[in-house]
Amino acid sequence: MPVLRLKFESLPHAIFLQRVSGPEAATTLEARLGQGAFLALRLVDLLAPDRAAVSKDAFHYQWVATDRFCLELRAADTEGAHVHGIAESASDAYRLGDIQLIVPALFAYAHFLEAELRLEEAIDVLTTLLLVVGNRLSATDAVAAQLRFARVQRKLNRFDEADAAYSEAGELATLAGDRQSALLSRIGRANTLLGRGNLADAERRLEGVLADARTAGERDVEARAEQGIAAAFYYMGQSAEAIPHAWHAFELYEEEDSQLRALGDLGTMLLSLGDATGAERALAEVFRRGRTQETVSNAVIELMHCASYRRDHVGFARWRERCEDRLGDMPPNIRADFYLKQGIGQARFGRYRRAEVLLKEARAIAGAAGLHEFEFRIDRILAGLPDCQRAMALEAQPATEPVVQTAELREVSESLAQLGG
Repeated sequence: MPVLRLKFESLPHAIFLQRVSGPEAATTLEARLGQGAFLALRLVDLLAPDRAAVSKDAFHYQWVATDRFCLELRAADTEGAHVHGIAESASDAYRLGDIQLIVPALFAYAHFLEAELRLEEAIDVLTTLLLVVGNRLSATDAVAAQLRFARVQRKLNRFDEADAAYSEAGELATLAGDRQSALLSRIGRANTLLGRGNLADAERRLEGVLADARTAGERDVEARAEQGIAAAFYYMGQSAEAIPHAWHAFELYEEEDSQLRALGDLGTMLLSLGDATGAERALAEVFRRGRTQETVSNAVIELMHCASYRRDHVGFARWRERCEDRLGDMPPNIRADFYLKQGIGQARFGRYRRAEVLLKEARAIAGAAGLHEFEFRIDRILAGLPDCQRAMALEAQPATEPVVQTAELREVSESLAQLGG
């Protein structure tokens, strides 16, 4: 089982101490938040079932020291409230002899870190949850923890780990009679195939989940399956087929962050058909309403891409600067996409030497992260760069209407025009 294979590094939670770099950084709020998270999670470690029992005095001493450090963080920052909450929950769990009391705080902090794209730190917190609480988790929490762990691993492009965790989540959900989570685990495994580039098999699996979700009346699962199918078609170069699925996902979702992720995908797909106006409408809405780092970062990159498509030098520079402001928080797949689309933009403006440098940077990032589909795509663009000037001359006046126009696409475009009132 994947949980049994989870291991901490030689110094548990050292990932949080990486926020401290250099003598000046040690006094910043960011560094103190990292130190506070380290201390709070070390306190949680004392509750692990395979540790020797900790005396009441020893635990109290460590709790007092941790609480003193974390208390001032609570009022200083949202993350500080999460960190202090973990320390308080650990104290309550020890005092009352109920390990379940630490579960909500760990889940909440992992969710916060994932939304902020601090994915390695989110994995550390989820690993702590799975190891310290372990088989003392309720059936519902065990499934939720595995699904969350799998999703973050997939975002980090660790597809073997993600698939194993999704598989375990599915087994646990089936045993617990949790139909929705069992379907979600199947979607997760299909999305892992998408990440690996096995597009046809992923689309086939998602179609099966979609049919089962509709039969079961699971609206959220249906939306997720539709979004996955849209992604599969898009990656297969079939944007016209993808767009109706992405729009249906947007309509089905009831939670705003999920709606915006689907809307962001829709914008990317519309641009691939030449509909820059529709793409910008969708992406501007995501940028305006987005609350998570991942959602907004993707939207900003695509808006930069739209600007270069329209040969808008000023817009391209403005969105590129916004991307650069977010660069430090981008995981490898989003960072590679930024350099790729910045390189394409520079080529569109005739700056081929700069474009080549950026594309090679994108390829290096993708290679280090195991993003092979990204590497292949970048290699094809680099190989064609010597002939790019001629191709770009043909594209100098981009189409104002989509290359493909169907009744379904017209309906989506008309609906987008009404977004935001």
